[in-house]
Amino acid sequence: KTTPLTLKTTFPSASTNPLPPTTTTTIQTSSPSSTTSTAAASASAPEPTPSATTAAAGSRRGSKPWWSRPTTGWLPRAGSPPRSKDRLPAAIEDGYTALKWLQGQALAEEPDTWLTDVADFGNVFISGDSAGGNIAHNLAVRVGAGSVELGPVVVKGYVLLAPFFGGTVLCESEANGPVDAFLNLELIDRFWRLSVPVGDTTDHPLINPFGPSSKDLEPVALDPVLVVVGGSDLLKDRAKVYAEKLTEMGKKIEYVEFEGQQHGFFTIDPEAEPAKKLMGVIKRFIAENSS
Repeated sequence: KTTPLTLKTTFPSASTNPLPPTTTTTIQTSSPSSTTSTAAASASAPEPTPSATTAAAGSRRGSKPWWSRPTTGWLPRAGSPPRSKDRLPAAIEDGYTALKWLQGQALAEEPDTWLTDVADFGNVFISGDSAGGNIAHNLAVRVGAGSVELGPVVVKGYVLLAPFFGGTVLCESEANGPVDAFLNLELIDRFWRLSVPVGDTTDHPLINPFGPSSKDLEPVALDPVLVVVGGSDLLKDRAKVYAEKLTEMGKKIEYVEFEGQQHGFFTIDPEAEPAKKLMGVIKRFIAENSS
């Protein structure tokens, strides 16, 4: 018996029929019984504004945030240059290499039986948490719907858990998010300084899917995507706008928001009720999109 294979990263086919609006689910986690679900287009999250950037920058790190300027390739606080080979797109290429390895296993005459004896290569799902959500998105765009180049491996969907996107203009949840959060603005700043390509900003196409130099995703056929984020996550608005914009382009997107939860809530306390509910959401998504 084979089961759908979920490829976890640490980093519908195009149709002439109109797709329904984004399936939006808000999961309240104050008590196990308080769960609400709607199947309507989610309300538009506030678009990033220059004033939000200025306000946040002025209150947290000076009048001009570093990510609005091209990176110089070194970390002022650490005092030593990061290796350029470790910056983007290195993580994306590593993710693609993992997919090609999986294809190699599916085609091998003597594959690793621990995988091939139980995996269904025709039902593969790619999941990414935080930076991995960013990797999963970029793999979805690169591979396209149906993942023809990976045959006999067939990717059926993507699960983006609090995807780590960015931009030179802060969104509302970043500018006004809690400073004591697990993932706060200072930590986001540090991560981008470590990963943005030298000479570029957080509007790089691999970081901001809808930036000024990003690829137009409307003609790109994508497999179904599940986007999950905590309601108190500083990255929430970016995830929400991502889901809304792709839905407007006719992609099959499901957006699930866990009310009051912060970034990585399911790894911070994997035995808590919100984490268990998330596992149920992912299992349902996989079941609904498996052949």
